This record gives sequence, C-alpha cells and structure tokens, in this order.
Amino acid sequence: MNNVPNPNASVAPDVTTAPGAITVPSMSTVPKKMFLTKGVGSHRYQLRSYELALRDAGIEKYNLVQVSSILPPECKIISRSEGLKELNPGVLAFCVMAKCSSNEPRRLIAASVGCAIPTDPNAYGYLSEYHAFGKTDEEAGDTAEEIAAAMLASTLGVEEFDEDKSWDELKEVYRMSDKIVKTTNITQSSIVKNGFSTVIAAAVFIF
Repeated sequence: MNNVPNPNASVAPDVTTAPGAITVPSMSTVPKKMFLTKGVGSHRYQLRSYELALRDAGIEKYNLVQVSSILPPECKIISRSEGLKELNPGVLAFCVMAKCSSNEPRRLIAASVGCAIPTDPNAYGYLSEYHAFGKTDEEAGDTAEEIAAAMLASTLGVEEFDEDKSWDELKEVYRMSDKIVKTTNITQSSIVKNGFSTVIAAAVFIF
C-alpha cells in the first residue's frame, strides 16, 4: 500500500490560524481580572425574563460559561464598566453566577455572589453562589459573604472560625486572623409582579 501523501489532497485548516478564528482560553489559562455585576428582568416568559436580567447586568452579548467558585491568585477585581470594555460580543465569558426566578406574585427573590479574598496575594480565594426566596439584599448578601468566608477560612486553617456564630462575630474572627483581607458581595433582589421575574448576580472573569 502506498503511504506517500497526496500533494493534491485538501488539508483541514489549523483552527488557531484559520481566517476569523477565535482565540479560546486554554485549560491552563488563569483569569487575570474579574468584575461583579447584577441584574433583574420581568416578562411573561421565563427565558425572556432571564435574558432581560442579563441585559440589565450588561452581559447579554456574551456566551456565558458557568464555572465553580475559585478566585485565582493575583486576580484583580475591576469595575463593571472597565470589565465590559474588555469583552467583545459573542466571546466565551467564564463566570460564577447565582440566579433566582419565580412567577408567584409578591414573592421576594434574591441572588447573590459572595467573595472572600486572602491576605496572601499568592493564595486563592473563594466565590459563593446563593439564591433565596424571602430574603432582602442585605440578608442574601451577608449569607453569600459568610459562605465564601467559611470556605476560605477552612482552607486557610482559621480554627476560630465557628460557622454556628453570627456573621458579625465571624467578621471579627477573620479580621483578627490576618489571613482573610476582605469579603464582599454583589446582590440583586426583586418582588415578583406580573409574569416571571428573574434576578442574577455574577462574577465575570477576564483572561
């Protein structure tokens, strides 16, 4: 059998060099920046209410890929306006997202992403997704922050971090430990009126 390549045979283009190819982050790529955003949408169709919530958050133009909850080392948190300038329509945007939706009139819904940042810039932090019914912005945000802080504290070995304590008490514990520099959250709540309402909160990564 002749194994000599046929010089006239067509060759599939390299996807990395083909005209119009889109560069996709490799599996070893670590995000360098992150921004937080939130939104709410209402419509008679649930999917449309979700899309309107994405619009409100400014991220409806991207193909969102939801990932789990690690804040990479040395990942800079930037403003939403700065982050949106770095993303092009149709790009694969990796994010941690919380979402809550309902069509029950007068139902209070909330979605929140909490963030816990370690003091050591070479260590990773945590992001937490939390959604709930009957919770205000403050209540949902505190819960999301507490979850993120608890995950980070257990990783860093903060022994005094007792999850049965109140969030106000836990804040003092992590501040005294000098291992967690900051916690924060992004939260959206809404009361359902007519049709479906959807709330989202997201941490969007930039490579």
